[in-house]
Amino acid sequence: MSLRAQVEAALGAEVTGNAAIHGGDPSSVVALDLADGRRVVAKRGPVVEAEARMLRALSLAGVPVPEVLHAEGGLLLLERLEETAPSPEGWARLGTVLRAMHDNAAAAPGWPEPYAFGRVGIPNDPAPDWPTFWAEQRLMSAPSALPADLGRRIGALAARLPDLLPAAPPFALLHGDLWPGNLLFGPGGSVHLIDPACYHGHAEVDLAMLHLFGQPDADFAASYGPLDPGWEERRHVYSLWPAIVHLRLFGASYGGMVDRHLSALGF
Repeated sequence: MSLRAQVEAALGAEVTGNAAIHGGDPSSVVALDLADGRRVVAKRGPVVEAEARMLRALSLAGVPVPEVLHAEGGLLLLERLEETAPSPEGWARLGTVLRAMHDNAAAAPGWPEPYAFGRVGIPNDPAPDWPTFWAEQRLMSAPSALPADLGRRIGALAARLPDLLPAAPPFALLHGDLWPGNLLFGPGGSVHLIDPACYHGHAEVDLAMLHLFGQPDADFAASYGPLDPGWEERRHVYSLWPAIVHLRLFGASYGGMVDRHLSALGF
């Protein structure tokens, strides 16, 4: 069945216009106009139904996300929201949203199901403590996929994680892929989170990702509030995971990013 036929069957309205939009590696993403005036985003791919479950979990926690209109048969339909340029008010709102989201804690790290960034799998099995989770489910989840030298250095770091990370921080609800491209700023200082890869873990993971490819407005830091001592070193530990993902997805040009974080930690 064509995308148009799937959408019309799911939402009961004729599709009158469409345009492809960027949506990352795992899914094809299209913006659609419907005859009844609704504007929706359609995503197809192998993990979209898991994404819908994550969006609903975030919404239940009070996090602003697009409404899930349909999630079945490899098709996810979301409300299409108006987007504006980021503003100081929007960054401040994001700080408030993230602090509240991170206050939603679980008893253990992990998530009920695995996920994936394209061909890079994301295991989410629970672990007895946070350093073990970060070592086994993130940094060393696929050692054979890494260049030998980087794999050796990452393995040495993983063995030292009990000295670098808290054993049992509050296991916050995480967005899991919180780079600026997954923030949708809107009118009146609003902000919505999109494209999650949720699990429970140390809140600083989201903050490391948010700073990996840019610098949030100062209003964000003021609104989010202070961080625990030692966050600067831990940020390198947490930034390694998305750097590894980019290396595996996009090749050797990201090897330097992995190397920088390892070198900053003395490995």
